[in-house]
Amino acid sequence: MQMAPDDGRRDAGAADGARVGMARLVLILLMIAGCVSYADRSALAIAGMAIRGDLGLSYVALGWGLSSFAWGYLLFQLPAGILSDRLGGRLLLGGGLVFWSVAQIASGFVHGATGLFVSRLFLGLGETPLFLAGTRILTLWYPPARRATAIGMFNASASLGPAIAPPILVTIMHGWGWRSMFVTLGLVGVVLGLTWWAIYRDPSTARAAGPEEVARPRPVGASLGATLGAIVRQPAAWVSFSGFVGVIYLTWLYASWLPAYLQTARHFSGENAGLLSALPQVAAFVGSVMGGVVTDFLGRRGYSRLEACRLPVVAGMVCAAFATVGAAYWPGAGGSLALMCVATAAGGLAMTCAWVLGPVLATARTVATFEAFQNMGGSLGGALAPSVTGILTQYSGSFVPALVLAAAVGLASAVIYAIGLRGTSARQAARRADLDHRASVMAGVAR
Repeated sequence: MQMAPDDGRRDAGAADGARVGMARLVLILLMIAGCVSYADRSALAIAGMAIRGDLGLSYVALGWGLSSFAWGYLLFQLPAGILSDRLGGRLLLGGGLVFWSVAQIASGFVHGATGLFVSRLFLGLGETPLFLAGTRILTLWYPPARRATAIGMFNASASLGPAIAPPILVTIMHGWGWRSMFVTLGLVGVVLGLTWWAIYRDPSTARAAGPEEVARPRPVGASLGATLGAIVRQPAAWVSFSGFVGVIYLTWLYASWLPAYLQTARHFSGENAGLLSALPQVAAFVGSVMGGVVTDFLGRRGYSRLEACRLPVVAGMVCAAFATVGAAYWPGAGGSLALMCVATAAGGLAMTCAWVLGPVLATARTVATFEAFQNMGGSLGGALAPSVTGILTQYSGSFVPALVLAAAVGLASAVIYAIGLRGTSARQAARRADLDHRASVMAGVAR
């Protein structure tokens, strides 16, 4: 019996609707995970001065505690990227969520600088796959025309989490102590990890998926060495690595030290400093969302996908650097905080556009590994910013040198992106095609 054409169209429409619905659900779950991830990261910054008093830490020791997350994040970047490209997102992200949440719970039971350092180190190890595998997942579920906005929304959760977390965390901390705050966050993460594992399926196994809308990279198997070799031989990969050092250095300085800065340099109470630190993160969230929107807009206006990412990164980092210098020297607390909001908004925009460069410069089969390589640079910046800030503040007695240094690093990042990626589009397109061909051939050999 032959199916009527109308029945076929209805079935296709239902399948398309199911795919779109599943893609939206995946994005929502990833954004929630991103919010939890960055709330976990920012918890130490919120409670930093209380922990410093209870555990008898110096600014230098607190700085190392704040940076230990990023060292763990750095160490596991390439393994996490490789696993993200070779495994489905269900087990990797679900397991990562549970792992880092247990580490967060452990932070509530530390009694010295060493325990704090180790628990935060394992938090970084557990969180490493999230944005790598998440970007690959969105590359699978969203076509190129809508991909930058989806990745921008996901990336914006990095700012949304620290923006909504302070009122909640401050309430828990003042009601039950900072140890209860860490434990509560960890339990939320465990529940989310189990939820992700129960719900998520890759497009190739999800009943809602179809062949028309999504890319379906196969495991590259024996091509792993060739893929890594091809990535590290790309000048654009090293530009992304070194440029992202500055992007994350500047933005992570605010994420890690802002509450302490508001308490010590601007003389706010601990509670008010925690609450006010949410404002720059709200600005960063807006900037992160706008990064994806701006990139898609420039693409529709005729800019190449590379230029649509590169130009906002450069403009955002220049703006963030100058706003940071202004915030350091502004005499009033209100004006300084406003300039910090400008800096974090511009930094959020730059961070999203830099992250979207991954799917532009790498193939669908290698995007997570490329992003991991780029994020190794970001993790290096994220590790250096808290520790260097702690050292400079300890020995200068002021946050001004640290803020000026962060601005200089941000300007250097803008120069790297402006010069390093100029004229890359044609060469990179050929390299992408070559890498995709070799990965396909080697995947066939592996099978």
